[in-house]
Amino acid sequence: MTHSKLILDYIYQHEKERANTVFLTQPLGNGQVADYTWSQTLDQSRRMATHLQSLGYAPGARIGILSKNCAHFFMAELAIWMAGYTTVAIFPTESAGTIRYVLEHSEASLLFVGKLDTWPEQEPGVPEHMPRIAFPLAPATSYETWDGITARTAPIAGFPKRAGTDLAMLIYTSGSTGQPKGVMHSFERITSACEYSVGLNMGGVDASAGQEYRVLSYLPLAHVFERAVIECNSLVVGRVHVFFAESLDTFAADLQRARPTLFVSVPRLWLKFQQAVFAKMPARKLSILLRIPFLGKVVAKKILVNLGLDQVQLAFSGSAPLPADLIRWYRSLGLQLLEGLGMTEDFAYSHTATIQFSEPGYVGVANPGVQARISPEGEILVKSPGQMVGYYKRPDLDAECFTADGFFHTGDLGSMAPDGQLKVTGRLKELFKTSKGKYVAPAPIENLLNNHPLVESSMVSGLGQPAAYAVVVLGEEFRPKQNDPAFRADAQAQLEQLLVEVNAQVADYEKLQMIVVAKDPWSIENGCLTPTMKIRRSRIETVVEPRVDGWYANKSPVQWA
Repeated sequence: MTHSKLILDYIYQHEKERANTVFLTQPLGNGQVADYTWSQTLDQSRRMATHLQSLGYAPGARIGILSKNCAHFFMAELAIWMAGYTTVAIFPTESAGTIRYVLEHSEASLLFVGKLDTWPEQEPGVPEHMPRIAFPLAPATSYETWDGITARTAPIAGFPKRAGTDLAMLIYTSGSTGQPKGVMHSFERITSACEYSVGLNMGGVDASAGQEYRVLSYLPLAHVFERAVIECNSLVVGRVHVFFAESLDTFAADLQRARPTLFVSVPRLWLKFQQAVFAKMPARKLSILLRIPFLGKVVAKKILVNLGLDQVQLAFSGSAPLPADLIRWYRSLGLQLLEGLGMTEDFAYSHTATIQFSEPGYVGVANPGVQARISPEGEILVKSPGQMVGYYKRPDLDAECFTADGFFHTGDLGSMAPDGQLKVTGRLKELFKTSKGKYVAPAPIENLLNNHPLVESSMVSGLGQPAAYAVVVLGEEFRPKQNDPAFRADAQAQLEQLLVEVNAQVADYEKLQMIVVAKDPWSIENGCLTPTMKIRRSRIETVVEPRVDGWYANKSPVQWA
C-alpha cells in the first residue's frame, strides 16, 4: 500500500489554505476561551517539533501524552509527528501503575503532562528519569513549560515528511479484559481510514462544497474512537472547528458553546441525556406529546435545543452496543442517531449505519474498503484499510488474531442480514455457561435492561449458577431516593415488571432469576468502568462475588444490595 498524500500533507495544505480560520477553541475557565487558527496551531507545533528534535532521540522514538482533551493535545501530536517520532497517549484517568506500565512497555523517551484531575496520585507512575513538559493547563509543576519552550524556539521549517510505513501512534487498549495492549498504527493506514471515513460520514451531512463542521471533543483522545473520528478526521478534512469541553460540571455549557453539527458519544452518555429529559418530563407524557401533530415537533425541537444538539445533522454512537429503543427515541426527536462498529485494531473503521442502512439494533453495513464475514463459530471477522500493523512487542498475539487470509478476529459475535447490515450479538469472551450447560451472551440482555428509565447501566452474569442474574445501577437522579420507602416500593414494582418483560424476550436458558440493585454507582474511579465508560465485567463480578450465593438463596425477584 502506497500513498502519495499522507495525513501530514493534508495538514500542511490546511495550514496554507485555511491559515486564518479558527481550528481549535479551548475553554480557559470562567467562560473564557482561547481560539487557535490553523496558522497558530501549526506555529506552536512547529516550534515544539524543533525542540523535540534538539533532544536527539532516535527516529521513531515514542513520546507520551498524559492529558485530558485540549488544544495542546492536538498540537503535541503534530509536533511529535513532524519531529519524526511516535505518539503514545495515556488515558487521563489511569492509575499510577498503568501509567508506569505503558511508559515502560512503550519505552517512551519523554512525557507531555496536560489537564489532569488526579495528578498527585498519578505522578509516582512516571519513571523518575523521564523528561516532562507541562501543557498550559497542566497542574502546577516544576517541569519545563510548553509556553516557555515555544517562546524561545524557532519553528521547524519546510514540510517534514514521514514514510507511510512509519508508526504514527501506539494506542493502548483500555484494558477492559486485562493488561493494556499497544496497537501499532502507521501513517498510511490511519490516512486510509480517515480518507474513507471523511467521505462516508462527513460527506453525508451536506454534499455541497465547502461545508463547515463543528464538533465537541470530550471523549478520551487516548481512545481510538475520539482519536480517529474527531482528531484525525478533522486533520484530514480541514473544514472542522473543534471545540473542547472544560469539565464534567461545565459540559452542558460547553455543548451549548459548540452547537455541534456532528456529534459522537457512547451509549452510557446517550442514556444519561435521555434520563435527564425524563427527569423533567415523564417518559409516558413525552411520548404522547411527540405524537401530536405540530406540537410534537415543537416539543422535540425544544428538547434538542436544551441539550445543545439542535444543530446536529448526524449523530453517532460507538464503543459499545446501543439499545435499539434508545435509537428510536432519539429519532423521534428528529436526531438522526446512527450506530457503528470499530476497534482499536482497525482504527475505528469497520461498519457504520447510514441513512439508507440504519435499522435500529444493527451497526450498518461494511464501510467502503472493508471486507467482513461471519466465521462458523459466529465471530465477526474484518479486513479494514485501517488495520493495525500489529501489537507492539507481541508477535504471538498477531499470529493468533489474524486468519490465514488476513481477516482480524474481532471477538464480537454477530449475524448479517441479507442486505449486509450487521448485528452484534455479544462478545465471545463474555459468554458464560450456567450450571445447566448453556452459554449466555450478556450484552443483548443488558441492552433490554438499559432501555428502562430507572436503569443507568447493568451487568448480566451467572457463571456456574442455575440461572443468570443482573445487577443494575439506577440513574443518577434516582440514587438519592434509594432509601425512601415510597420510592423503593414503586421502583421494586417497576423492576419486577422489567424482569418479566426481559424474560419474555429471551430464550429459556437466558432468563434472569433476579435483578439486584447496586448500592453504589460504577465509575472509572472505583475501577468498574473503563475510561470510555464500558463496564469492567470482571471487576464488578469480583466486587459482588461474596454476596451472590445469598442473592440466590433469597429467591426474591428484585433485591437491593
